[in-house]
Amino acid sequence: MTTALSYPDYPAFLAALKDRVLQARTSAARAVNRKMILLYWDIGWGIVEKQQVSGWGDSVVERLSADLRSGFPDMRGFSVANLWRMKQLYLAYTSPEFLAQAVRELGHVPQDTPEPEFLAQVVRELVATVPWGHHVVLLGKLTDPAARLYYLRATARFGWSRNVLLHQIKAQAYERAVLEKKAHNFESALPEYLAEQADEMMKSRYNLEFLGITREVRERELEDRLAARLKQFLLELGYGFCFVGRQYRLALCEKEYFIDLLFYHRFLKSLVAFELKVGPFEPEFAGKMDFYLNLLNDTERGPGDQPSIGIILCTEKDDVEVEYALRTKQNPIGVAEYQLQPRLPAEFKGRLPTAKQLADVVRRMKDEG
Repeated sequence: MTTALSYPDYPAFLAALKDRVLQARTSAARAVNRKMILLYWDIGWGIVEKQQVSGWGDSVVERLSADLRSGFPDMRGFSVANLWRMKQLYLAYTSPEFLAQAVRELGHVPQDTPEPEFLAQVVRELVATVPWGHHVVLLGKLTDPAARLYYLRATARFGWSRNVLLHQIKAQAYERAVLEKKAHNFESALPEYLAEQADEMMKSRYNLEFLGITREVRERELEDRLAARLKQFLLELGYGFCFVGRQYRLALCEKEYFIDLLFYHRFLKSLVAFELKVGPFEPEFAGKMDFYLNLLNDTERGPGDQPSIGIILCTEKDDVEVEYALRTKQNPIGVAEYQLQPRLPAEFKGRLPTAKQLADVVRRMKDEG
């Protein structure tokens, strides 16, 4: 009897077939999703047109829902609530505000193509790459067109799951990646196209609340906790980061040096070194990181890799001080803050007692008691 063991190349043959099956299944799922989203887009457009041009009232949505469910009992998605979302989908992604943002971010319009038609087609195709459940989140959680476009593009590019998308919105990824000012020297240390990608990769502030730290800690303990919760830290860093190692050893002559956390970014094709500081930024941190990046580039950078990038994480920074510290550095370095506990809303700052004031009150109460 002939068995698989008789064929030495069978395992490789089977692995290749499995890979083909997975690719085909993924492609089929994407094709089905694209057709469904385009259908929903067209239904939303149809409802809007009939209401605006023919003067149909809102009650038509309930009638349409009942008739579609009756006509297609084996299909889901034609509830009244879902039909309203289809209308919302079309209106949200064809609004003048959203299309204006799309022009700024998606590039120029070809001269031989009418701008409205071109934009509608580009946006429609982008929307069709994202699953319906994600759109429900985007439409329900966001109102700013710029924020919607940011998360829409990120989901399409990185394949975010719905839970990841929810996490990114809750963690204010858009605000930290786009709105808040970032401190780095990428423009002077990297080619323009790579500087833009590096700027997109870095956040101005990293949310480390998941570490559960409520007291002062040493740098090694902070590093230990990040390493223990690596999956959550990678989620906070964003897509593209691959963990290389902690306390990564670099040697020069007879001395050894250690990088706190080392990653590789698949899209930038760069090593990214993180140094953790439990206090505010100091100018000497930049010199140390610059030294590490020189070593990384000379000893660890692979063929075809881009220059290594350094990120210094600290509790607070002065942007002017950072600018002066990075002005003469040849390597790309960024400085970002991290937070361990939820930030106090701006309207409450200065109105609540400090920890020391609370401790003094408790101490006086004990003395009086």
